[in-house]
Amino acid sequence: MNATETPKLSITLLGAGQEVGRSCCVLQYRGKTVVCDAGVHPAFSGIASLPFVDELDWSTVDALLVTHFHLDHAASLTYIMEKTNFKDGNGKVYMTHATKAVYKFMMQDFIRMSSSSGDPLFTALDLSLSLPHIIPISAHQQISPCPGVSFIPYHAGHVLGACMFLIDIAGLKILYTGDYSREEDRHLVKAEVPPIRPDVLIIESTYGVQSLEGRPEKEEMFTQEVHAIIRRGGHVLLPAFAMGRAQELLLILDEYWDQHPELHNVPVYYASSLARKCMSVYQTYIHTMNANIRGRFERRDNPFVFKYISHLPHSRNWEKKVAEGPPCVVLASPGFLHTGASRELLELWAPDPRNGLIVTGYSVEGTMARDIMNEPEEITGLRGNTIPRRLSVRYISFSAHVDFSQNNEFIDLVGAQHIVLVHGEQTAMGRLRGALQSKYKERDEDVKVHTPRNLDTLELSFRGERVAKAIGTLAAEPPYHNKELSGLLVAKDYSYTLLDPKDLRDFTGLSTSNLMEKVRIAIGCSWELVRWHLDGMYGNVEEGRDKSDNRVMRVMGAVDVKMTAETDLTLEWAASASNDMIADSVIAIVMGIDHSPASVKLTTNSHSHSHEAEENKSSAEKAPPHPHADNQLEHSHGMEREAAQMGTISEIPEVDKAAIAV
Repeated sequence: MNATETPKLSITLLGAGQEVGRSCCVLQYRGKTVVCDAGVHPAFSGIASLPFVDELDWSTVDALLVTHFHLDHAASLTYIMEKTNFKDGNGKVYMTHATKAVYKFMMQDFIRMSSSSGDPLFTALDLSLSLPHIIPISAHQQISPCPGVSFIPYHAGHVLGACMFLIDIAGLKILYTGDYSREEDRHLVKAEVPPIRPDVLIIESTYGVQSLEGRPEKEEMFTQEVHAIIRRGGHVLLPAFAMGRAQELLLILDEYWDQHPELHNVPVYYASSLARKCMSVYQTYIHTMNANIRGRFERRDNPFVFKYISHLPHSRNWEKKVAEGPPCVVLASPGFLHTGASRELLELWAPDPRNGLIVTGYSVEGTMARDIMNEPEEITGLRGNTIPRRLSVRYISFSAHVDFSQNNEFIDLVGAQHIVLVHGEQTAMGRLRGALQSKYKERDEDVKVHTPRNLDTLELSFRGERVAKAIGTLAAEPPYHNKELSGLLVAKDYSYTLLDPKDLRDFTGLSTSNLMEKVRIAIGCSWELVRWHLDGMYGNVEEGRDKSDNRVMRVMGAVDVKMTAETDLTLEWAASASNDMIADSVIAIVMGIDHSPASVKLTTNSHSHSHEAEENKSSAEKAPPHPHADNQLEHSHGMEREAAQMGTISEIPEVDKAAIAV
């Protein structure tokens, strides 16, 4: 393939390019299109929150893969499926079983919140129409949505059901991480490192080069801060998304309350009907969580049945009742404080210095959660009013994103040639890129780091190497250097497999067949003469009779020569490269027998010459000389030379002259 014909991988970000939010990554290679994630931007609403969906012909998409249920990765999915021409094509949508279970509740809540603001992207009907077309999958399950495209989901940590996708498009491998965490927390496993090295790694860069505290230190700081606010008679507000970090914080608080009897009379609430609905999902998918949770469940100790935490029903003016009540802890959504219960409580509690706000997750630029961490003297309410801020603000990150050290380690373990940074603000992403480039420069490694902006198409070229996997019988023995393998090379959907012909049906569903070739030749000589010529060329040939009692010679164990009529020979053999070559040579020998000088010499009868009697006759009585008489000695010497050239000659019986055609 010429360099001008080398296919290129095109990566286009419709969102999350040098920003956090509306993740949507388009991969195009060899006529195939795969889209990863379809989120919204939490700092915007309505159409403005969507990815740049108009920049793609959605009917050409072969697969749309959603990594997890968070809004910035999944909330525009229904819009794409129902409001674009995606449904005009053959594209399929995939997410894990747990993600789909939670996604349904998340979208119902998203529709309710969007409708209250008067700018909904889609309706409940749109959601119900799209859900049946989402295909649930399991971790480590290999999926092939169309010829030439396959992918395998791997655990990503982060939240229940989150996965990263190892995508194979026509032999090119791309690992798309989505949001991932390399730290095992109280209920989730940490992100896996896929066993296959990808060509391209598309990875989050949320925290850039920032390093976070260790898990024990964070938990201690968090519980001490909560306890300190309670001691001074205040209310604790923990803004968190209903699913994900909320369950982790509830597990920490329930354990801390159990260890401190003095707090048993202090209520802990989670003010989210969504969290209550989804708690059943968490209990259903315990088998996907870490060993700690599975072990407790096996001991009939369900960790999600909390002892000291209760759901706070949303009755009329419930926010004021809680604000005017005794000290308590309230975990409310959403985590960005831009609307909903968490925003209502913030505005009510902000003027009281006894109260405290603990931001526990990553906050997107442009949201109240990000703005209030600068501790302004005043905040603006949802109704445009100005509210004094006197409550304490503390940031203790339990965000299930990797920090710099974890991200750096994972990148080294994956070992991709190209690294594409996404899901990070421009400054943080630029610093991470600089750190990685410095590392590779010191190591003298040729690894490229890319930071594309939204709608800037990144094109990557790769050498057209083709790798064939040996399977079945050929893979029974471990390979070694310079080992030669012989088998059938099967090409399917840009992948190549080498296997033994006996394994063809088992591994490919294909069947083998034997092609028998047959050639008929008219001859004008005897069977014995044919045998002599073949013996001379190939050594002793096997001779016998077939089922029809025809005389048969087998040449080199491959080609059968049959006497099917007095003047006909039939050659039969199983077609193959080597057998065809042997058959061609046999045909050439048989076709040349009639014109061979050796055939003439072998079929000439002996004569008796009495020269004494001839001398007594008169010249008139003398018979004309035999045309071969003067050359009798020469005939003998010629036969010896032929024998020396052709090898050992078996005794040939005398052949009738009438059988010779010269």
